[in-house]
Amino acid sequence: MSAPDAPRVKSPKVTEYPTISNAPLVGLLEGNGAFSNIHLAVLVLFVPWLLKRMLPLVNRGGFKTYLFLLLLTGLPTTLAYWMVMSRISTTAGVFGDRRTNRVDLPANVEANEYFEIKDAELKKHYPAGTKIPMQVFHDSYFEGKLDIKGDVLKTLEHRHLFVSFTMTWALLRYVLTTLIPDVILHTSEQDSDQVTDHYDRGNDFYSWFLGPRMIYTSGVVLDAARQETLEELQDNKLAIVCNKLNLQPWDRLLDIGCGWGTLTAYAAKNFGCDATGVTLAKNQTEFGNQRIKDNGLLEAQARILCMDFREIAQTKPKGTYTKIVSLEMAEHVGIRRYQTFLRQVYDLLDEDGIFVFQVAGLRQCWQYEDLNWGLFMNKYVFPGADASCTLGWVINQLERANFEVKSVDVLGVHYSATIYRWYLNWVDNREKVVAAYGERWYRVWVFFLAWSVISSRQGSASVFQLTLHKNINAYHRIDGVKNHGGIHVKLEKEPQLIL
Repeated sequence: MSAPDAPRVKSPKVTEYPTISNAPLVGLLEGNGAFSNIHLAVLVLFVPWLLKRMLPLVNRGGFKTYLFLLLLTGLPTTLAYWMVMSRISTTAGVFGDRRTNRVDLPANVEANEYFEIKDAELKKHYPAGTKIPMQVFHDSYFEGKLDIKGDVLKTLEHRHLFVSFTMTWALLRYVLTTLIPDVILHTSEQDSDQVTDHYDRGNDFYSWFLGPRMIYTSGVVLDAARQETLEELQDNKLAIVCNKLNLQPWDRLLDIGCGWGTLTAYAAKNFGCDATGVTLAKNQTEFGNQRIKDNGLLEAQARILCMDFREIAQTKPKGTYTKIVSLEMAEHVGIRRYQTFLRQVYDLLDEDGIFVFQVAGLRQCWQYEDLNWGLFMNKYVFPGADASCTLGWVINQLERANFEVKSVDVLGVHYSATIYRWYLNWVDNREKVVAAYGERWYRVWVFFLAWSVISSRQGSASVFQLTLHKNINAYHRIDGVKNHGGIHVKLEKEPQLIL
């Protein structure tokens, strides 16, 4: 009797939507599934228990001794787990490696088809046929030790052929010396310094990829069958956010982390409400207030304030604003102060108010590429933005602050489409960027934008847009039905009734 045929594995579906750059087949590889938060938690709890049993003197202690050992060994255990398991994950077939199940890597591919190593020491350390850790790859690119041939995004689409996502000693040092201290401290002075350094770099720098809208948050795709422009994606988002807020002429709107003030000006001009935007960046404040004037609005109706949001929370009475919006600012608040931030928003919001909250985050089931990407972003692009967490974590924090979730829209793929357009703008403006800021800044940002297109498209990173209100008995929830976007659908054809 012949052996049964092996089960057929379904190949990944390939799409060809005009709205977004599509991954080649090699770009659809799945990462290793061994990165388990449960396994890590068990290991962190087990190591101090084992040490307490094995070490002399310590084994005489009680529960307090165990807690001391837990504090002492928790971080080293976590870092060791990442280091070891990320290396195991590069071996096909070990610990649930899913890569070869759906996509076969092409054989005999030369890495020099994609990049050229110019540094002799780097070339010696990573000879032909050796995969380079992603951290080493991008740092070497920034430092000019290697050059990427051709388009950076197209090269990264084939990254699995020539990079690995192993943890390196450089990444571990960064976690120990920078990331963890930032998470623990996260002072207002730290926020001010990091925001000023990032957002006050120059309006020209940001205009070269953000375009005329100057909006540094995800747009929204409404028609995947055509390539909507960046401006269309952002206009879609502005209209959607204002609709979710149900803005009325009598509303008092607060835009927390307003950037260059585009949403603040849009809301005041189109809905007649009183709008206040808040940012820590001086360049954004000046730009936003000028944009308000250019749109024929008076300061009495709309204004951008250069201050820490915490100052407003401390000085304004409860219920000052009927509507509050915060688009991708909360990541900078930090994990330590997240709950305090949400409670301050809660206090500023009117009892009948609406809060639209958009925040970038990561998926729950991490792959090692996700970890590499998150550390890269924290180091090079958004230092201090340590509160990019999972959707479940965000919702838990909101409910702890006594908000009720009305609706959730996951906009990860919309962010990918948005960043793809940013990427094209940045590449088109290369000469201007290099002339004004140098080759290194161009390389850091072109790599960030290219990798972000991929990360958001494949689910490593995402954006969550939530509509919220206070979870109190007196709130008239039925008022929200008319602008509850998720329940208002357009059917492609008339449905047949079930009799």
